[in-house]
Amino acid sequence: MAWWNIVIPIVTLIVGLVGGFFIGAYYLRKQLEKMQSDPEALQKMAKQMGYNLNSKQMQQAQQMMKNQQFNRNQPGNRRNQGRRK
Repeated sequence: MAWWNIVIPIVTLIVGLVGGFFIGAYYLRKQLEKMQSDPEALQKMAKQMGYNLNSKQMQQAQQMMKNQQFNRNQPGNRRNQGRRK
C-alpha cells in the first residue's frame, strides 16, 4: 500500500472543506447585502424565522442591516484588535 493512497484523500478532504467554507461565507455575505435593499426578501426571511414584522420593525431591521459592515475592506473592521495596552 502506497503512502499517496492515504495522503491524497486526506488533503483533498481538507481542501474541499476549506474551499466550501469560503464559498459559503461569500454566498451568505452577498445574500445579506442583497437583502439590505430588498424589503420583501427581509420580510420573507423574518416569516421563515417565525416573526411577523410591522412597517416600523421592518425599517429598524433595514437600518440595522445597513449599519452592519459586510465588506472586509471598510474602516472600522473589528478583526485583529487584540488587547490594547
